[in-house]
Amino acid sequence: MRKENKEYIEKTLFNSLSGQSLISPYDSEKVLFEPKIRLGILASGNGSNFEHIIKSIQNKQLNAEISILIVNNPNCLAIKKAIENDIPYVIINHRDCNSRLDHDKLVMKKLEELTVELVVMAGWMRIVGEEIINRFKNRLINIHPSLLPSFKGIDAIQQAIENRVTITGCTVHYVQKEVDSGSIIIQAAVPIKEQDSKETLKKRIQDMEHIILPLAIAKVAKKIRTSFKDNK
Repeated sequence: MRKENKEYIEKTLFNSLSGQSLISPYDSEKVLFEPKIRLGILASGNGSNFEHIIKSIQNKQLNAEISILIVNNPNCLAIKKAIENDIPYVIINHRDCNSRLDHDKLVMKKLEELTVELVVMAGWMRIVGEEIINRFKNRLINIHPSLLPSFKGIDAIQQAIENRVTITGCTVHYVQKEVDSGSIIIQAAVPIKEQDSKETLKKRIQDMEHIILPLAIAKVAKKIRTSFKDNK
């Protein structure tokens, strides 16, 4: 892990003492794999989490390679980030498919073609079906902008504001059939300030997403590789 990245994470943890943020469980141990863990990234929107996965690989926080970026939205800004970083990408537009199942099968086929080991839903605005979930059991993770199990589903940040909670955050979890209900991998708590708007709160939550998603990927990758060795 580069010194500046380590200092950024440690600063974030220090801020938790003054009520700024809290990550749990936190483990700064560098996890190495040989060969690198192969990632498939699913994205629909701005691609900020995708970008920070790339940065985590570049600064050696993650010993991984991105085999493919799959987007369902032709206007997804993650495409530009993939091009800038020479990462393969494919557009599988759900509007071109006859059903959710047809779309899922196309996504799964591409992931399997490239022997992807870990699938990361990084702003993927689609509910995935049982076929993908079962095929990538314990190898499919998602990031959600709340402290699950609170505020599942869409517009979680607005839900937190409307319910007048004082703390919200973000969660990386395994994907199961029921939306936002899989086992929790890591969470970051973010206090809600009196002056917060939805946008200011969203920004602080996203800042924490960018930290915990690479940490979660490393944790799950370690389990995947440990399981592979145990089954040899």
